[in-house]
Amino acid sequence: MPECRLRRLVRHATVPTRLLKGNLGCVFDSVLVVRLTKFTDLALRSVMRLAVCADDEVLTTREVAEAMGVRHTHAAKAITRLQHLGVVEARRGRGGGLVVTDFGRRASVGWLVRELEGEEEVVGCEDPPCPLRGACRLRGALRDAQAAFYATLDPLSVADLVASPTGPVLVTLGGPPPR
Repeated sequence: MPECRLRRLVRHATVPTRLLKGNLGCVFDSVLVVRLTKFTDLALRSVMRLAVCADDEVLTTREVAEAMGVRHTHAAKAITRLQHLGVVEARRGRGGGLVVTDFGRRASVGWLVRELEGEEEVVGCEDPPCPLRGACRLRGALRDAQAAFYATLDPLSVADLVASPTGPVLVTLGGPPPR
C-alpha cells in the first residue's frame, strides 16, 4: 500500500544536527526531529479523507473516526477545529454530513499545520529562563529549522496530498455504508 504523502513528509522532516554543529559550536550525535501533535495528524488525515469523497458522498464524524481508527470524541474535536478554520463544512439534515470546502481543498498544508499547531517556537527559553539566553545560537538554528519545515509544506495544498496514489487508498478507508 502506498505511504501517505503527508506522513512521508513529516516523518522525514528532520534536520541533521551535525549540520548545525559549526553554527552552534556544539557537538550533536542525534537528529532534531520535527513532530506534529496527534491532534494535527488526525485533523490532516481527516481532511484528506473528506477531500476524496465523491460529489454525492458525505461522511459523518463517526465514519471519519472509524476510517482513521480513532475515537469519535477525538475526531469530533479535530473536525470542529477544521470547521472553525473554514476547511470543512457540516451540513445538517437528511443527507447531511461533512464536506471539504473549496477553500479547504486549496488550503496550504503549511498554513493548516501552523493553525493547528500554533506559532510557538520549537524550544521555549523563557520558562524557566535559560541561562544561555543572551549568548545561545541554538534558538536561532531551531527557528531556521522550523522555517525550513514550513517552507516544505507551504507549496502543498490538501488537493496535492490526495492526488494519486494517495487518493484511491484514502477512499478505501471507509465511508458511508452501501445503500
